[in-house]
Amino acid sequence: MKIIKQMPNTKTINPKILYYGFPVILLSTLNEDGTVNISPLSSSWALGDYIVLGIGLGGKAIENLERHPECVINVPDPSLWENVEQLAPFTGKNPIPEFKKQIGYTYKKEKYDISGLTPIESTLVTPTRIMECPIQIEAKVKHIRIPDYSPNFAIVETQTVHVHAHTEIIIEENHIDPNKWSPLIYNFRHYFGLGKKLGNNFRS
Repeated sequence: MKIIKQMPNTKTINPKILYYGFPVILLSTLNEDGTVNISPLSSSWALGDYIVLGIGLGGKAIENLERHPECVINVPDPSLWENVEQLAPFTGKNPIPEFKKQIGYTYKKEKYDISGLTPIESTLVTPTRIMECPIQIEAKVKHIRIPDYSPNFAIVETQTVHVHAHTEIIIEENHIDPNKWSPLIYNFRHYFGLGKKLGNNFRS
């Protein structure tokens, strides 16, 4: 246990972003013509079998979820960071929203082609899952809320309906082995993997 014996020096800052370390997900959603869009996201959290997503407005992901409330939450490991970054400068929205044009986005519909990732059929939802991602969570949208205090993003509540995992990270029957699984972490717009194990929670 770390004990601080003296007050550390601090300074007031005003960062443009607050991505202080979140797992990356690749969200598969269904386009209007039946093809699949893939959106890299770094805002998600889970409670039980519910996963809450933070999704910016003006992109294809939220448009697709409002029309077809199903998705796959694909969770890449650190080895896939370059595939994730291949997707980063592209949007599936056409015409491109002006705010995305200004920061350099270009339109690309075929996200599987540009990312080098492989689609495979899902079990209970229509959008495909991504073969290379070690964890693939099929989910259905339960609620979408656009907060009055910040109309630039949506809070999307989803419920898990089916989970797929690569066999090499499974322990026993229904558990992910934390010694073999590491998520890709988005840390102030840089990609990281996890470091060494530090200890166990009392419920582990």
